[in-house]
Amino acid sequence: MPGNSLGQIFRVTTAGESHGPANLVIIDGVPPGIIFSTEDLLPDLARRRPGQSRITTQRQEPDIPEILSGVFEGKTTGTSLAVTVANRDPRSGDYISIKENYRPGHADYTYDAKYGIRDYRGGGRSSARETVSRVIAGTVARKVLSHLGYRIQINGYVVQIGDIKAQIKLPEKVTRAEVEANIVRCPDPAAAQKMIDLIDRVRKVATGVPAGLGEPVFDKLKADLGKAMFSLPAVTGVEFGSGFRAAEQTGSSHNDIFYTKGGKIKTHTNNHGGILGGISSGMPIILRCAVKPTSSIPREQATVNIRGEETVISAKGRHDPCLLPRFVPIAEAMVAIVLAEHALRYRSQLPKHP
Repeated sequence: MPGNSLGQIFRVTTAGESHGPANLVIIDGVPPGIIFSTEDLLPDLARRRPGQSRITTQRQEPDIPEILSGVFEGKTTGTSLAVTVANRDPRSGDYISIKENYRPGHADYTYDAKYGIRDYRGGGRSSARETVSRVIAGTVARKVLSHLGYRIQINGYVVQIGDIKAQIKLPEKVTRAEVEANIVRCPDPAAAQKMIDLIDRVRKVATGVPAGLGEPVFDKLKADLGKAMFSLPAVTGVEFGSGFRAAEQTGSSHNDIFYTKGGKIKTHTNNHGGILGGISSGMPIILRCAVKPTSSIPREQATVNIRGEETVISAKGRHDPCLLPRFVPIAEAMVAIVLAEHALRYRSQLPKHP
């Protein structure tokens, strides 16, 4: 079956290509009566849009959304919510040279291998342009979580570029203002000044997530968040809490000791990253994604064409020299989508809600 949808109760379906007329998202499962308009979508779309700084692609897209269905008189109706964003600034002629040549590091060859045909203009469906739909869905997911009474804060930020690492003592204390204070979206001002070229890792923190979300065994919260992150372009690794460092620890050093504060059960440390047994523990959910450097580079590289003949290629067009500044709001959106899905699933199953 085609893999263009995510979720069961809160179901997100996207359509569109980099240089097609528009990108479209259809969201099912949105409760009725939520106050909603295109104005709600603009802040995060502005954080994701191309051309926002010198370290992002210079494609100029205003990313103005249009609601097609699911909203009446300023409120959601409970039916399918459909939103579209037009592509205003494609330059398809820049990609004629790759019509028959495969770009190293891109999905050109694998799309041909799977479908026998591909839209070579800007990468078609494999382009990060598709993520504009995810950001829209993420905004809707946040509205749903708020409507359900959850006070969840999702905050993503850059922590490493190559060997330059930010110094972050308490991830859950980082504020949106600190993140947005510079173009690389790193809350450590000293490190941010050095983060210009190769960005390869981002951290996301979700606070206020109640204990109890997640559906063992196949739909664990960690599994669904991992799938959501891996569905994003360029993600090569995902880890939670202590991540791969756990392999170097003993059980006694890795275990998070429980205690009670204000009537709530917490842990002194958070090596588990807010998820135990696939279910949220009530501690901040901390996950990190490794993101590969941009594959579109102007340097000549050896490759082959669609006939298997050796040739050389160099990237043309407008591309992100740094992926992560725009990756941050996209990743936040995916976390929100997964949390909204699991919040709705929890409430449909159990009489007592977190």
